[in-house]
Order: sequence, then C-alpha cells, then structure tokens
Amino acid sequence: MKKLKILIICGLVLGSLYSCTGNFEEINTNPNRTLVGMIQPSGLFEPILYNSANQWLYRTHYYNNELIQFTAFTGGVTRREHQYFLEDSRDWYGFWNHYATYGRNIDHMYELAKEHGDKSLEAIALTFKVLFFANMTDMFGSVPYEEAFTARKPGGTLTPKFNTQKEIYEFMFADLEEANDIYATNPVFLNPTMDGMYGGNMAAWRKFNNSLYLRLLCRVSGRTEMNVGTRMTALLNNPTKYPVFTSNADNATVKFSGNDPYISNFGVTTESEFTSSGRKLTQQLIKMTVQTDINGNQIYVDPRLPIIGKKNPNAQVNPTNVWKGTVSGCTDLERSEVDRGTSWLNYKVFCRRDAPATYMDYAEIQFILAEAALKGWITGGQAAAKNYYEAGVRASMQKWSAQGAFSDPAVTITSADIDTYLASPLGSWDLATNKQEFLGNQKFLALFWIGMEAYHEYRRTGYPVLTIGEGTIYNDKVLPTRMGYPNITMLTNGANAEDALEEMGGPNDMKTPVWWSKQAIAGGK
Repeated sequence: MKKLKILIICGLVLGSLYSCTGNFEEINTNPNRTLVGMIQPSGLFEPILYNSANQWLYRTHYYNNELIQFTAFTGGVTRREHQYFLEDSRDWYGFWNHYATYGRNIDHMYELAKEHGDKSLEAIALTFKVLFFANMTDMFGSVPYEEAFTARKPGGTLTPKFNTQKEIYEFMFADLEEANDIYATNPVFLNPTMDGMYGGNMAAWRKFNNSLYLRLLCRVSGRTEMNVGTRMTALLNNPTKYPVFTSNADNATVKFSGNDPYISNFGVTTESEFTSSGRKLTQQLIKMTVQTDINGNQIYVDPRLPIIGKKNPNAQVNPTNVWKGTVSGCTDLERSEVDRGTSWLNYKVFCRRDAPATYMDYAEIQFILAEAALKGWITGGQAAAKNYYEAGVRASMQKWSAQGAFSDPAVTITSADIDTYLASPLGSWDLATNKQEFLGNQKFLALFWIGMEAYHEYRRTGYPVLTIGEGTIYNDKVLPTRMGYPNITMLTNGANAEDALEEMGGPNDMKTPVWWSKQAIAGGK
C-alpha cells in the first residue's frame, strides 16, 4: 500500500510537471487540485525530492553539459543545444514550467506544513523554495517572487509582478535565515524513511540550507552593493549558528534505491541513447583534464576522467587509444569528422538505476572559500586560498572515486593519486600564473554533473575561456546569457514581463545578461 501511494503521488506531481502549466498565471489559476487540502505535507515531500532530483539530472545532461562544453551532441542533429538552438516551445517553456511547477508544489507543502504544525517540512520547504527560485532567476533574470502562486490566496493576483534579481536575492537570503532559525529548534522529521537525501537528519538539512546560502552569496559577489564579504564573514565566524558542509558525508545527494519508483533518470537508458550515438566529451574538457608533452603525446590525465568518461573503444576510429574530444558548436559539415573516434561519457557510472543525483557538494564550499580568501572577502589571503582549493580538489576526487567502483574496469582514486595531481601542471596551485582563472577552471571541473551550476559560474566569472564554434549561428555565435520568457508568459502577463525586460536593459532573447553576471557588471547594467 505504501508503494502504491507513492506511485500515485509521483504520478500526480509528474503529471503536473508535464501538463500545460508553463507559467505563473496558469499555475496560480489552476493549482494542483487533487492535492490541495487532501494530504499531509509529507505526501508532497517525497515526490518533490525524488522527481526534482531526476529533473536535475535531465537538465544537467541535456542543457548544462552542452552549453558549457562538457559534452556536445555531434553524433546527430536531433538535439542542437551545443549550437545554441533553443526553442521557446520546448526549451524556454520547459525551464519555466519546471521551476514554476516545483515552486508551486513547494509553496503548497509549506502551507500544509504550517497548517499541520510540521516544523521540519516548513524549514525544508523554505530551503527547497530558495533552491528552485535561485535557479529560476539565474536562468531568466527577473521573475515573480513576492506575488508568485498567490492567486488562490486573499489579496492574491493572476498577474504577479516580476521582482528584480537584487530583490529576489534579498528575499532568498531572508528565507534561508528563517529556515535556519527553524532548523535551530531541532524539529523532528516524522518519517525518516521518506527522506532519500538525509534520512530525516535535520542537522544535515540545516548544513545544506547554509551551504546554499554561501553559494548564493558567491553568485552575487560581483555586486559591491550586496556586501558579500561582510555577510560571508558573519556566517563563517558563527559555525554554531550557521553550520555548513564539512565533508562529503554532508553532500546534498539524493540516493535512489533502484527499485520502482525510486529509479535514477538514466537508469533505464541504453548506452547509445545516453551518449555513444550522440553526446561525446569535448575538446574543451579533454584539454583541461589531459596533459600532453611537446610532441602531443598524452602523458597524464586527471584521475576523475576515467570515471566520468571512457575512450572510444572502436579501434578503427581510435587506433591509438587516446582521449579525444569532439568540437562543441561545430557546423553540420564538420560534424561527422570531429565526432569520429571521440570519447564518451561512462555509461556504467551514470546509467545505473541507483545512480545518485547531487544538488550541492562539499567541494563547492571549499572552492567558494578559496575564491573568498583569494579576493579578500574573508581573511587568509593566498595561503588560505591554496588550502581551501586543495581541500576542494580532494573532496571532488574522493566523491568521484566512490562512483569509480561502478566503472568497467573499476577506478579508484587514492590519496597518492590526488597528491600527484596537485603537484602536476594540471592541478598545481603554485604553478598557476593566473590564480583566479585557475580557480575558476578547477571549480568548473568540480561542478561536473551538478545541475546548471557550471553554466551559472561561467556567466559569473568568464571561466573557463571557451572557444565558440562556427556552428553556433542560432544565437549569432553568442553563448546564451539567459533563457527568454516563454510566449505564453508574454501573452498572459505581458505588462509585467515587459517591465522586467526594460529593467534588465534588453529584449526577450538569449543575449541580455543577468544582473549578477560578469557581462552585466562590465557593461554597467
């Protein structure tokens, strides 16, 4: 009966995800009526956790990895994200609908938690709210926040105003503070078996909440008016009040059992569907993870590479058994040539029914602290930055080493392997001449397979320096700076959307920079 209940609830939420509710107006008008007032807040928690984690994997694979040049679909023409061909009907609408639908369900869970006095889910709902709205505003720019999902409430509206990103970040910081205060009361998670991330451990959820806080402070660090150094120092100087991740054991990772319905998104795909017939590792990734000598011979690789990828096993197209990357953004004429012999994602690692999905990990915290020390937001200078950086690399490699057990053959990254990497030209802090670029590049690698984070970070820092291919004509050879508002939103809430575009300083396209981005700050927007 429990399994049946979960299947029904998962079906209802997934149904809402793929229904025609791709904007805040429709969602406000037609909330999830089957669920409203009919279940306990815990009835929403489990499908939100597992289904959103699977959607995280989907968007990582189909969008983040292609836009940011981890992979490129050069084995065919059915998907062209790496050429910046993103459509309103599928892509803009899909992102908007994804975040809005989960935002609505999370808002509902929050209301039910307050109604039933469930403090644990009240706090978790606030953390989840920020997680999803942070990604939504980072993908689109200005979006509704204050008035979102208010139509069925007294004084609510069918046409919510769009808040600026500065306003949204202040709202999110306040929500994270509120959630942290609730976690501090040590609420009890009533059914720990439902929590596939932390097993109902509220202390762990609190660490995730405050680690997310650090991520968002880092995101807006280029805006001096946000006083990131002061805020970050206050947070870090009070670990009792603001505990954050301290090891990989704290990672915000959803664990799938592999049993129906708890199956990872790619657990039922074939290798051809997943990577070999389409998506391949790119030249960008290979050059950042493979060291060559003066003759071009590959003499050393990042220990993570044989876990996340594998060489093309076809001796006819890869006779020298080397790591080879395809060309992201290549033209259709170039496609067959650049795709020949290229390396694949490691199907055995990523396509298990019980493969995990990660929202955030400990390595990211260490990279945030390294940048903070390097730039003087917190104390410590370069010496501290180096220590944080090396801790971040260790955490990343240890995390991937655990997944290496599923590779064929199995791959283990030892402490000695990490030491070797940190002394190599690929990973040595001391050998790096431009520390900021080096740190940005290393964080980029550590963010592999974590949602849209590498894409967000690229727009914030400009690193790594990417080569834009000649085939990226669909956005005039400009790596998309945002997603455009879907047509349905422009039709049903056009006045507020137009006001938001005017405030952002550009048309509704994929070239208008978001407020916190390096491009917007450099352009004085």
